Amino acid sequence: MAPLTGGHHFILHETPVVALPDAALFLPRSATLIVSDLHLEKGSAFAARGMMLPPFDTAETLSRLAVLIDQLKPATLIALGDSFHDLGADLRLSLADRERLEELVSRVQMIWIEGNHDPAPPDWIAGLRVQEWGHDGLYFRHEPSGEVAGEVAGHLHPCARVNGRRGGSVRRRCFVTDGRSLIMPAFGAFTGGLNLFDPAFSGLFQGPIHALMASGEGPRAKVHAIHTSKLTPSI
Repeated sequence: MAPLTGGHHFILHETPVVALPDAALFLPRSATLIVSDLHLEKGSAFAARGMMLPPFDTAETLSRLAVLIDQLKPATLIALGDSFHDLGADLRLSLADRERLEELVSRVQMIWIEGNHDPAPPDWIAGLRVQEWGHDGLYFRHEPSGEVAGEVAGHLHPCARVNGRRGGSVRRRCFVTDGRSLIMPAFGAFTGGLNLFDPAFSGLFQGPIHALMASGEGPRAKVHAIHTSKLTPSI
């Protein structure tokens, strides 16, 4: 199944977009792929503080990104900030991960949005470095403001929990949108999630919101729009 088949197609402030099952957004009109909060080398940052995590988060994140680039062949790739977990993260990349990142970036017009974890992306990586970026009728930044129509942001790592029909529940990362603006889920392998009922989301949307969540795994994954009445604030 092609990734757009399992995606949720909708209009975001007059721009056709597709929320993909793998936590990325695609703009068919301009062949633009958007990801947020990669947090590369988060595992090595935690390890340096004595919290031992498997050192494979960067490789896994880049592998998932490579699959999307291979399948969608985007002209432009926008990373919405916190692409690196900290200012020294690029120095901890393995040679293989560094080469893979450079190769992926060489295949697209790369736009690096500055985040709070990485206000100065490393100079050796190709691409344009900006604080904010307007493109294809939308406005891209790291932290959501709730003030601009067409705003697409990250930073908050939204997730949601939906109750099952036969009891139990499922918690997953999600997009959050009211059709006017959108907050992206985190793309990185080791990124956590903040329930969309958290006060941090208060005031960021002007209309009723939906969580766009993926069901299933692999090629059978599909994104569904779920009204907040069907979600639970429990994390």
